[in-house]
Amino acid sequence: MTIAEYIANQLHKQGVKYIFGIPGGLSVPYLEAFRSAGLEFILTSNEASAGIMADVTARLTGIPGICHATLGPGATNISTGVGGALLDRSPVIVFTSEMDDRMINRTTQMNINHQKLFEPLTKATFRMGPNNVKELLESAFRLCRTTCPGPVHIGLPAGIAEMETDSRDIVIEDHEIKYINNDLNKINSLLEKTRHPLIAVGLTAARLAIKNELLEFLDSYKIPVVITPMAKGLIPEDHTCYTGVLFHSLSDYLEDVFNKTDLVIGIGYDPVEFNYESWMPDVPLIHFDVKELDMPTSGVIAQYCGRPYEWFNILKSINMSSLIFEQAIIKGIHDEMFSVFNGLTNHFGPAAALKILQDELPDDIILTSDVGSHLHLIGQFWQTHGKSKILMSNGWSGMGFGIPAALAARINNPLATVACVTGDGGFLMMAGEMITAKRYNLPVIVVVFSDGELNLIKVKQSWKELPPYGTSLYHGDLFCSDIFLGIRVLRADSSDKMRTAVNEALSVNEPVIINAVIDPEDYNWLIVKR
Repeated sequence: MTIAEYIANQLHKQGVKYIFGIPGGLSVPYLEAFRSAGLEFILTSNEASAGIMADVTARLTGIPGICHATLGPGATNISTGVGGALLDRSPVIVFTSEMDDRMINRTTQMNINHQKLFEPLTKATFRMGPNNVKELLESAFRLCRTTCPGPVHIGLPAGIAEMETDSRDIVIEDHEIKYINNDLNKINSLLEKTRHPLIAVGLTAARLAIKNELLEFLDSYKIPVVITPMAKGLIPEDHTCYTGVLFHSLSDYLEDVFNKTDLVIGIGYDPVEFNYESWMPDVPLIHFDVKELDMPTSGVIAQYCGRPYEWFNILKSINMSSLIFEQAIIKGIHDEMFSVFNGLTNHFGPAAALKILQDELPDDIILTSDVGSHLHLIGQFWQTHGKSKILMSNGWSGMGFGIPAALAARINNPLATVACVTGDGGFLMMAGEMITAKRYNLPVIVVVFSDGELNLIKVKQSWKELPPYGTSLYHGDLFCSDIFLGIRVLRADSSDKMRTAVNEALSVNEPVIINAVIDPEDYNWLIVKR
């Protein structure tokens, strides 16, 4: 078996179905091996998209996402998507072509040190050789999934693809989580004393899918819960304890709960989205996670690193009879938030457009959101109904995430309705991926909130009382046509036209772009100053 055939064979045996990327000349033997092994190579328009699509594939399937790029510019392009997998915590393996041993340290075309490039962007980076193929694949599959998931890079030197190698299967062993010295006495003391605790749930909890355990706990212990954006959907928005989303739109209204809080309990809270000290009241913190927190040690902090079932067993030390749960405060927060949001739906801005999407799209929609002002509204106000799934990037927060994420969602869920909400800035970054949607006949609905500017930057300039500068994207209409790369564009500049466009997009089995020409004024009222 050649090295290329061995890699393809082992990827297939690990459950991999798709490899995302753009090939180079050195990729040819690997492409043929992938084809022969039954793996589908998804050709993207930009290598960054390949990294994002591998990331989202891993999130949706639990199987490491695989992406591939050629050397030099292919590697630097794909590194953007790989960085997303690192800070959004997705198990990904990225393969790149590299120069052979003879040329690796020479001055030559397209040659850079890939290990140095990927070192800060991955959990590990390796250079494959004819004698370490099995060991590297085993290490890559184990490391990308261990404790805190993330990407692993493997460089494929020129000339090794057709060398023969041992055909033994790789074996992925489970490794125990390495725990810190957990201070149970301190934790139990804080839990016994608390009267007004607040639970903060984050990315680790979402990644470990502890929804049932959390809801069962809340059935007995009525405690307010705030969540980070990437934990959206872990607790239904109509749950008695659901309080709101940190960092996103109108999250300053959560101060009413913070003012009552005497203890914050982080359950699977990953600070990569929003550091505790950026929002917490001045009270003690108990942090339950699978890895140690790197927060400065000022204040009272107690940590427990372990498995979720251990977290909830420890939390039963709370004196249930002493808890004071003020439902009226939570209801007041929700009422005020939605009063502001709904008050902005009387004109065609992002609030009205988002409300129409909520009304018309099915409850089990897979919704992807790009980075930008619109994400702050989606994070706070989109209702998951316990069914829909929202995919976003909030650890890496890279613009351009939305469209490739939607394509990956549809590829991995061919019967699902998938929609993407992106700003025009994010759309322009990944517009070429619309031809990818057409090539693979992926009927995703891409909703572009068109306001002609990088609005989030403009809003932040206004906070400093600065004039807008460097944020204007274009003048006039973004598309100036009803076709873009062979894909229909439906223009919506009013609520009625938006509703019609959404239903038309749902009625066809092909990709559609909705050009939602919005008034961005809402954002000035809905985005919280940080």
